[in-house]
Amino acid sequence: MILAFGDSLYAGYGLDRGQSLPDAVQERLRRDGINATIVNAGVSGDTSAAGRQRFAFALDNMARKPDLVLIGLGGNDVLRQISPAETRANMTAMLDEAKRRSIPVMLTGMMAPPNLGPDFASQFNAIWPDLAKRYDVALYPFILDGVIGNAQLMQVDHVHPNPGGVAKIAAKVTPVVETALGKAS
Repeated sequence: MILAFGDSLYAGYGLDRGQSLPDAVQERLRRDGINATIVNAGVSGDTSAAGRQRFAFALDNMARKPDLVLIGLGGNDVLRQISPAETRANMTAMLDEAKRRSIPVMLTGMMAPPNLGPDFASQFNAIWPDLAKRYDVALYPFILDGVIGNAQLMQVDHVHPNPGGVAKIAAKVTPVVETALGKAS
């Protein structure tokens, strides 16, 4: 059992039921012979602070301890230009909680758009690789890699992937999930 804990990019904002990234990753895992169930705890609009507030509650309400937790937060932090130090502190708190419970984690990272300036971007973009190294957890560096900026793969809001974009992300994320699961077992 995998807990997908994130924001609208996990929740499947603007997509039909069954078209979310966790659904697509679960389908690919099963196609690859891994009988995984992914519990989607994505909440559209969640910042890392909101995620931090509900993380322990989500873990406490799982049927059993998950084999892996995917954490995908930060997109709303960057949209709201929340201090990278605050985002880092929230992500660190969630990783500490997972470590305390001996639950393996995989991070799906976020990146700041260049228009926020080089200082903000360098501080923000370093959060996920730094934490992945510090906690020795799996990392997919930028969840929207290869999708953002491609109108054919994005919804009309240019922020959320359409089903084609989700499929492209899942194709890249699933091998990292498989590796993380292999390490976890």
